[in-house]
Parts: sequence; C-alpha cells; structure tokens
Amino acid sequence: MMRLGILDQVPLHEGDTIEHTMIRTKRLVEAAEQLGYERYWFAEHHNTNGLLSATPELFIARMGSETKTIKLGTGGVLLPQYRPLKVAENFSTLEAFYPGRIELGIGSSPGGSERTRRALTDGEANKYPEFPRLMDELNGFLSDSLSAKHPFRIVKTTPRVTRTAPLYLLGLSPHSARLAAERGMGLVFGHFINPDRWDETLRTYREQFIPSAQFKEPTVIVCVFAICAETTTEAEQLATTQDAWIQGIRLGNSIVPSFDTVGTKEWNPEQLKRIQHDRRRTIVGTATEVEAALEQLATRYGTDQFLLINNAYDQDNRLESYRLIAEQMLQH
Repeated sequence: MMRLGILDQVPLHEGDTIEHTMIRTKRLVEAAEQLGYERYWFAEHHNTNGLLSATPELFIARMGSETKTIKLGTGGVLLPQYRPLKVAENFSTLEAFYPGRIELGIGSSPGGSERTRRALTDGEANKYPEFPRLMDELNGFLSDSLSAKHPFRIVKTTPRVTRTAPLYLLGLSPHSARLAAERGMGLVFGHFINPDRWDETLRTYREQFIPSAQFKEPTVIVCVFAICAETTTEAEQLATTQDAWIQGIRLGNSIVPSFDTVGTKEWNPEQLKRIQHDRRRTIVGTATEVEAALEQLATRYGTDQFLLINNAYDQDNRLESYRLIAEQMLQH
C-alpha cells in the first residue's frame, strides 16, 4: 500500500469567493484524514490572484485544530526570505500544539517575482547564495545543535519541545539533492514542476546521503499532479481546466478557469505543443488508471510516498478525485 498525501496551493476557482475557498479547504483537509491520506501540506506563493496559500504556517495552525491524526506540513517555507530562528519558533510552537504531526518542508524559491521577493524581505539582497547556511542554522535552532562557536549558540528556540518537526528539502536538481543528503534531510522531488532531471537528482541524493537523527536512510517523497474521475473521458475534461490554468499562470493569472471559460479558448499550435509537454507532469484517468501510473512512478523513483496535487475545476471535483484515489489505493 502506498503512502499518499496532498499538497494544496489553495487555488481560487473562477466564480468562487476567497471565504468559500477557505471553508472548502478545511473540509478537504478533514476529508483527507477520513479517507486515509497520511499528510496534508500547504504551499507558499506570494503576489498571486489565485493561489491563496501565502502563509502555510497559519493554515497548519487552523487545520490542526480540526483534525486529529493527519500530518500537516509545508511545501514549503521559502527560507531565504526569512530568519531561521523565527521559522524554528513557528514550527516548535506548532509541534507543541500538535505533537508528532508537524513536518517542515523548505525551499529556496523567491516566492514570486524579484519585486515580490524584495517586498517580502523589506528590500534586502537575495539570500539564495546563503541557503546552505540558513538550512544549517534552522536545523541548529530546531535541534539545539548549533556549533559552540556560533554567535547565536546561547539563543534557544521557544518553546523548547522534545521533538522537532522533520526537515524536508523541496528540490528538482542534483544541487538540491546534495544539500539534503549532506544534512540527512528528506527530499521532496517536484515531478509536478519539472521531472526531467529525476535520475541524476535522486541518484545524487541516495549516494551522498548521510544518516541523521531524523532520517536513518534516504527518504524521498514525489509530488505529482493527479486528476481522477469515474471515467477517463470525465478525467480528461477536468484536466483541460488545469491545462488552461497552467497556461494562465504564465500570463500572471492563477485563478482556475471554469469549463465555460475553457470552452472559449482557442489554442494556437505553440500553446497546444506546450500543453502536451506540460502533461508529462500530470496523471489523468480513472482510479485504476491513476493507481497504475503511480505504481510506474513508484518503480521509477524507488519510493512509495507521494504528494498529490489537483488544481482542476471545481472544489467538488477536487474532493471527488481524492476520494476515488483513496478508495482505490488506501482502503483495501
């Protein structure tokens, strides 16, 4: 049996309201727990009109109070934009609220445009080159393991919990894989963003992995778009709305379009080629077809852990998609 979770960017759908989207997100998290999903992670995006998860820590805090067993995490906190101590204290506090249920995924993305990044950091220079140091300080604050020579060694994370949230690095390249491996962190591979360098990335991670207190062996979670319906035809129709959403992202519009809007689209040959190319990031089909595709990916990637993401229209269809997959794969 595979270990499945959900990654949620909290997409706003055409014709819906922000308030209703928040309510439906809560219902989706509750349903995911009941359906047997192991984890539910929230992404971090800024300055968008349709991706509402800008502060994943707040989503975790809210959803933790509505659930009892499902693990809650981030996919992921954009560490170069923040201070390691503050991130450590956020997640120590969440761990104190929900012991054993919090996971901390981090990434190095700017979170948006350069102007957005500067707004997030109050105009500071880009700290991406310092990402390895920031990772080490975050882990040091979380585990109280900063070097005796570190200038902040006597600063302790508040609250001082006995268990720290496991650290995962979101990565697409051998460089990211090496950073995670050298620190004994888990690796989340973004198949849904770009699966092209998977072989070199995962080989680098596994060959260079150094066991840590949190992970004794390499741990890979793969995140993939997955759209499921009762029939292949229905699933393909749903997928067209996500296809259009992906094209809209490139133009700065991240609201998920309705079927009516998609029906008015006339794609030129270049766009059609791009849509076909983007489909390599997505599994589309019935529950049986999705299961077969995930099993193929499990063999390719050497893991049984997946995060599923569905940004097709609408909220009812998203929930139904996750339900069909769970009933096929998690409830035997």
